[in-house]
Amino acid sequence: MTSTALDTAAATVEVRDVHKWYGAHRVLNGVDLTVRPGEVTVILGPSGSGKSTLLRVVNHLEKPEIGHVSLNGELIGVRRQGDRLKELSERAILAQRSRIGFVFQNFNLFPHLTVLDNVAAAPVATGKLAKPEALELARELLGRVGLADKAAAYPRQLSGGQQQRVAIARALALRPGVILFDEPTSALDPELVGEVLSVIKDLATSGTTLVIVTHEIGFAREIADRVVFIDDGRIVEQGPPSEVLDKPRHERTRDFLSKVL
Repeated sequence: MTSTALDTAAATVEVRDVHKWYGAHRVLNGVDLTVRPGEVTVILGPSGSGKSTLLRVVNHLEKPEIGHVSLNGELIGVRRQGDRLKELSERAILAQRSRIGFVFQNFNLFPHLTVLDNVAAAPVATGKLAKPEALELARELLGRVGLADKAAAYPRQLSGGQQQRVAIARALALRPGVILFDEPTSALDPELVGEVLSVIKDLATSGTTLVIVTHEIGFAREIADRVVFIDDGRIVEQGPPSEVLDKPRHERTRDFLSKVL
């Protein structure tokens, strides 16, 4: 792969005292998290613990009631006005999101576009690349995820695993400082999980900052620099996989792992 698709700097992500609630239900309760450049952070936790909401707060798809997120020191979604935080314009937020890749559970590909055009669309829409350059980059990235021969296909003609690999290539096309993965294998048939995890493993060795919500414990053990366990909207514990997965300190972590291992 040429340097074109890797022409990006891994970002630092900082989450500071983030609270998020829906009505009376508090989903995130004072989350503090720092993800260093090039680090692979895997987030584990039971269903409803706030994992996916945390990812959506990072790229401002969800707005926190309290707290803030920054990327390389720049506030995401807001700016300081005196001692208060003021929401940015939608255009400014979209520009910031172009530096934060997001891979969803259910692919979210455009059904009316070919695979090649799905990958090329975002760099063109954001003004980062002209159409010919974006198509060249898209071909390069499809080769990287093992789908060079599917460039002219439409999403409906692909397996779930292939669609998710296209979604990963699409996230890479913006040359983001960080890529967020929200349970990237949960919608896949078991026999298709491995091909997607293999692509993510390749990314993990490339120096890209990754934050991955997953229920694949073996994958977390293999790929993570750090494992973060969340329960009831709080970070219960975090550390290297050898500590959190093999010698968890907190009873809630031990109870969760006993049910999934």
